[in-house]
Amino acid sequence: MTLSRLFQALALVVSMSEAFIGSSRSSRSSFALSSKNSDRAHIERNLEDMMDNDWRLFRAKLVAQEKAQNTANVKESPTVSASSETSAELPKPLPLGVDEKLTKQGQLSEIFAGAISSIFKKDKNVTTNARAVPSSRTSSNEDIFHGDHVGGADFSQISSDPFVSADELPLWIDTSRTPKVDKHRWAHEISHVEPGCVLIANEKLGGVFHQTVVLIIDHHETTGSTGIVINRPMDGDLLKIASEQESSLDLSLKLAFSQARVTYGGPVLTDEFSVLHGFGEVEGSRKLCPGVYIGGSEELMNEVRTLRFDPAHALFVKGHAGWVPGQLTREISKGVWYTAAASSDFILRYAGAPVTEDDNANDLWADILSCMGGNYAKIAGKHKGRGDQRVLP
Repeated sequence: MTLSRLFQALALVVSMSEAFIGSSRSSRSSFALSSKNSDRAHIERNLEDMMDNDWRLFRAKLVAQEKAQNTANVKESPTVSASSETSAELPKPLPLGVDEKLTKQGQLSEIFAGAISSIFKKDKNVTTNARAVPSSRTSSNEDIFHGDHVGGADFSQISSDPFVSADELPLWIDTSRTPKVDKHRWAHEISHVEPGCVLIANEKLGGVFHQTVVLIIDHHETTGSTGIVINRPMDGDLLKIASEQESSLDLSLKLAFSQARVTYGGPVLTDEFSVLHGFGEVEGSRKLCPGVYIGGSEELMNEVRTLRFDPAHALFVKGHAGWVPGQLTREISKGVWYTAAASSDFILRYAGAPVTEDDNANDLWADILSCMGGNYAKIAGKHKGRGDQRVLP
């Protein structure tokens, strides 16, 4: 038997085995399989949260660090006195609250750094056939190939291995200048539109989008953009609203999520509902950003029926907002919208996310702007007050 025929025979055996296994499980309901998939999606979401695997939070930390650095640069005096130059040469004391363990690690690291630095320091007594490198910086084409000054390198000033990680040399990292970002409350401006970002209405914008926060679902210059308003909770639960108003929602979903909150999502297709949640990327859903998902109502309904998902942690969105290609970009360029990235708890506020005493629980528009700081906080302070729940047009 040739090798190709052997592979064909093995493939046939495998396919027959799978068919047999499938027939033996035919008595089991499809609910068990979907439940397993939903469990896996929920576990993956929890693991992502436990591992702090949110690239948006990492970006928020970088933005906060840049802001802190810019603030520090503004406060620093452009002139330096002789006394300050002298004090700058003295070793800085450790910031208050530094862990004793970190101090011990730093002492060990300093010893390690001293050993490493001896490798990088050149022995002045050693002579070679090559030209000696002058102590001062030079632009000579002959000397540059020694590499001592390429890219600003100056080995005489290096006191440790430049490739040692922060864990190995913790004292070389100034932890006092690393700003902390509250995982629950963070928001900052971004210069582009991406799925999972929010559009915050300009304070001058009136009409149906006055002081709204719109979560972007899709954005493409050739196909257009879609989004949903997430800060217009409607009066009544899903069962009441979907029964009294025209909707295409299935009765089983109405009953399963009878007490779920509903928000006005926008003026397009107001008879259709979508669901926003943080359960996980179950079948039929889509991950917008870490911890935020849209869709998958059928799977979530199964989770509700088995008491594994709280309906209060689902936000049903009635209608949506839409932009033709290029329209949203033009509106942003004219200042109609502020574009920002925000924490999952901000986005899921009306989908059961925790609310603390630091939050302006009834005014998401002003709360996000306040968290962004600077001029945005001034805008929030001046125009806040109307709140999220209001009479819709």
